[in-house]
Amino acid sequence: MTATRGSEVRRVAEGYAKAWTSGHVDEAMSHLADDMVCDAPAGRIGGVAAYRAFTQGFVDRIVSATVTKVLVDGTSAAVVYSCATPWAKDFRAMDHITVEDGRIRHITTVFDRLPAAEAAGRAQG
Repeated sequence: MTATRGSEVRRVAEGYAKAWTSGHVDEAMSHLADDMVCDAPAGRIGGVAAYRAFTQGFVDRIVSATVTKVLVDGTSAAVVYSCATPWAKDFRAMDHITVEDGRIRHITTVFDRLPAAEAAGRAQG
């Protein structure tokens, strides 16, 4: 493992975030290590292929997304997003990203699943 500088962490985190929020999922995946892991509210996702499917599923449902803040500390970054979706106009989420050797090794994604669940309930009722 090679030490990662804060400027490299920022470059990787911002590149990843800018890519997926612009709908460029393939470009976003280019920032990931092959054996990356994501811990999300739905559970653990391992590997780029599985994570790509997870990300594409969300990107296909968003109307727009904006990176509101990127905070960098050592080998990690917190990226805060605001997304417009069919179920919430201001759906907020955060990724805590760990970078090793210039690639994202681990992502912890945090978001409230309640707005989507409420929208699904309204659609059924």
